[in-house]
Amino acid sequence: MKTAIVTGGSGGIGRSTARHLAGAGCRVFELSRHGESAGGVEHISCDVTDEAAVRAAVDECLRRSGRIDILVCNAGFGISGSAEHTSAADAHAQLELNLFGTDNAVRAVLPHMRAAGGGRIVCMSSIAGILPIPFQLWYSVSKAAIDAYVLALQNEVRPCKISVCAVLPGDIKSGFTAARRKNAVEDGYAERVERSVRRMERDELNGMSAEAAGAYVAHIALARRTKPLVALGVPYKAAAAAAKLLPRRVSNYIVGRMYAK
Repeated sequence: MKTAIVTGGSGGIGRSTARHLAGAGCRVFELSRHGESAGGVEHISCDVTDEAAVRAAVDECLRRSGRIDILVCNAGFGISGSAEHTSAADAHAQLELNLFGTDNAVRAVLPHMRAAGGGRIVCMSSIAGILPIPFQLWYSVSKAAIDAYVLALQNEVRPCKISVCAVLPGDIKSGFTAARRKNAVEDGYAERVERSVRRMERDELNGMSAEAAGAYVAHIALARRTKPLVALGVPYKAAAAAAKLLPRRVSNYIVGRMYAK
């Protein structure tokens, strides 16, 4: 039986991913600040921004199961607003959870995967990582960093038979929308930010269900290997392809027309 760890698995895509991995026969541990064991998924309370807490949680998983085969780094949140009016504290918090929380989990499991002779790591990125979205600048930065992290890590751990990839979702109907942190003041940008965020949230509420997204992520996690960056859903596979084929000036203009008018 394979053992999987899913961070941020108490809701949304993470909870669905954990449930589908359990349904596929894995022993699944869900790491989050709030949650409970249910449906074959074992909850361990953990703040992934706390390196020591992550290592203790991973040690507990090993104590109970004896192995770690799969890590899905899903914990994250989003902030929106203009770069000018986003506080340094909010920008740092965005990177602390989305990027460094991922790194804490990866570094905690890597020694055990190397010792076992293999493993699978899946990091949640976003289509915004390759097509950065105005007024979601720091979220886009955090996901672009995840893409770079995965591509570099893949080459570091390939000889250890550890495979790594990032999944790039687009608009997903989940608790992510309600949890988005917004700037209180937007002097000089207010109307544009409001239009941009309103469109983002409308698209999210009409997007793929978290259940379907989690099923896809679980499928990717159980695969032996995939492309290093995997877009989630046909529209976003097309968007990822367009980002490669179109001149950056053109693709960035299109995104600007969608989200920065």
